[in-house]
Amino acid sequence: MIFVNLPVSDLPASMAFYEALGFTNNPRFSDDTAACMVWSEVIHVMLLTHAKWRTFTSRPIPPPTSSEVSLALSMDSREAVDAMNAAAAAHGGTGDINPVQDLGFMYGRDLGDPDGHIWGPFWMDPEAMPAG
Repeated sequence: MIFVNLPVSDLPASMAFYEALGFTNNPRFSDDTAACMVWSEVIHVMLLTHAKWRTFTSRPIPPPTSSEVSLALSMDSREAVDAMNAAAAAHGGTGDINPVQDLGFMYGRDLGDPDGHIWGPFWMDPEAMPAG
């Protein structure tokens, strides 16, 4: 299992954002300082208030304009990539924070959550990938 821990400035708003993208909340691992948002049975995102985050590290929380990591999520279709990007833009995030990547066999559109964390939903058809 993979648990991605992210500091967030507004826990309820971040939960609503991730729910709009298709994540579900696991209330067993959520409280007023953290929320466990589930993408799949192996990928979970822990949204942590800044105070909760600081119990794990004294390192500074990056500003929303920085890029500490980019998390890629495989999607079932180009349309699913587009839908996630649109949902991000409509629910407090930013769609297309980088240029759209369309290589024919692979298609991706990066988005930012309300705190600037970068997600890269993408679709790929390995059978259509050029040889070499």
